[in-house]
Amino acid sequence: MPWEVPGHRMTRRFFELIAALCRRLPVSEVAKMAKLSWETVCRVDKTSIELALGGDRPSLDGLTWIGVDEVSRTGGHVYFTVVTDLKSGSVVWLGEGKKAESLRAFFEELGPERCARIEGVISDLGPAYVGVIAQAVPHAVHLLDRFHVIQWVNEAVNTIRREVFGGAPRDELGRQLKVKKWMLLRAREALDLGEKRLLGRLLRQNRTLQRAYLLKEQLRGIFRYGWIYLGALRRALEGWCRMAVRSRLKPLVQVGHRLREHMEKLVGGFEHGIKMGLVEAINGKIAQLRRRAHGYRDPQYFMLKIYQTCFLHDDPWAQVIL
Repeated sequence: MPWEVPGHRMTRRFFELIAALCRRLPVSEVAKMAKLSWETVCRVDKTSIELALGGDRPSLDGLTWIGVDEVSRTGGHVYFTVVTDLKSGSVVWLGEGKKAESLRAFFEELGPERCARIEGVISDLGPAYVGVIAQAVPHAVHLLDRFHVIQWVNEAVNTIRREVFGGAPRDELGRQLKVKKWMLLRAREALDLGEKRLLGRLLRQNRTLQRAYLLKEQLRGIFRYGWIYLGALRRALEGWCRMAVRSRLKPLVQVGHRLREHMEKLVGGFEHGIKMGLVEAINGKIAQLRRRAHGYRDPQYFMLKIYQTCFLHDDPWAQVIL
């Protein structure tokens, strides 16, 4: 019948209503509202996203700068490889796993001609990705995401905290810093006045941890500054690396040597004016999508939802008036 949706036992208007609701609510809630099974609503949502995309995945034409990272598919140790177009801020490709084969499949699909147009890649320094990028696009600039450098420093600070207080701290200071360790790792500007005062009192009682925390915040300050002269940026980073090495705190000494080794990959992000935090912002959107749905049983369906959230900036189902 002309008012029936092919493959679905429902009218077009009801199909559109379910698709629009799924854009705004979890599938389980839509199923309760419509008095349908979860599987039926899931099929409607998948079909609607495929219609909006015009296929099962976005086009790879016109890519020049890309970001590569992994994101947890289940909240555990099952991952997707995510490729982002850094010019448009959209996810353009998803693959299962985070091994070299996952990223190699992307470059094979991209093809030699489109690979030749890639000007730069942003990723972490995982050996699985670095080798494939160097082989597939050897001419491209390879930059290091600043987020991963801050992650190195946070892990170093947390390691120092554990070394200072051990597994089960006996004194009040150790117990407080075990419970309040998030204050050490969170950005200082994200803390309120009471939390800053408490953290200051705690750090004043342990000089080792205070020194590690100040080095962490100093590096964050370097990254947040709008550098115009790259030579000044290099001198600032070199100075930080020297302080990290002289601190004699082994985890931070390792970060200092590692940062010095990959200095140019980090400075290049300021030189080319690329949005360095875009990849991690998209990872945050994907994690929020997974939490809202309490996980996805079907990985293909999860991929479609990621494309809907992180690629369809003009999603027609978000514009349906309910």
